Amino acid sequence: MVKIQAPGESPRTKRIFNVLGNIVRPLMNSLMGKTWKGFENLPQGGYILCPNHLTEIDPLVVGHAVYSHGRLPRWMAKESLFKPPVLGWILRETGQIPVARSAAGAGDSLKASKKVLDAGGVVVIYPEGTLTRDPNLWPMVGRTGAARLALQTGAPVIPMAHWGDQELLPRYSKKMYLFPRKHVTVSVGKPVDLDDLRDGPRTRKVLEEATERIMASITELQAEIRGETPPEKPWDPSEHGQARTGRSFENPDK
Repeated sequence: MVKIQAPGESPRTKRIFNVLGNIVRPLMNSLMGKTWKGFENLPQGGYILCPNHLTEIDPLVVGHAVYSHGRLPRWMAKESLFKPPVLGWILRETGQIPVARSAAGAGDSLKASKKVLDAGGVVVIYPEGTLTRDPNLWPMVGRTGAARLALQTGAPVIPMAHWGDQELLPRYSKKMYLFPRKHVTVSVGKPVDLDDLRDGPRTRKVLEEATERIMASITELQAEIRGETPPEKPWDPSEHGQARTGRSFENPDK
């Protein structure tokens, strides 16, 4: 039984998370072996967790790890995921945060995220915004949403990297490869140092600098897991004629 450390959470929310956890954790343990590293770096209070994004099964990998360490994760997730009846109900009842494409919607998402952080909760943001386009699955150029939230709220940003789950469900694949049993490593780093950026104006340059630091920390963790040297420059889809979103750029099922 996981001991939940969730200040300000209602008994109903804890019960729903507990039911989901009792379903997801045994499932994930049956599908993959795991190595969890650096989880002593997770703060006790509110924080922004920034993982890399390899495959569509990532949220289960990240959620499994965070929940198993006693916290209730909230993702900033695209608004369309809240529309299917069952999935939408789960997302709403567990307090996940919808992200709309409009500027007004984005502002509402930041307000909702700030409320979670102020209550001592965990907000998970994929700073890449979508699955990496890098051909070798290194973290690509990030978006500024995580940096903006961090500088607005003062919440610490915790980098996370994982590797191995892409062998179970390759990027944008519809097919799982169950055998042989896969192994995933999840590594948590120390908070990203943004102290020198917090007091000044949040200009585009400041947000980009903060984002680059976040992505560099994630990449360093992934390089350690993989035992490889990352590219000197992160992959930028715009420099390779790729759309930032959508599945068509590379689909192993086609």
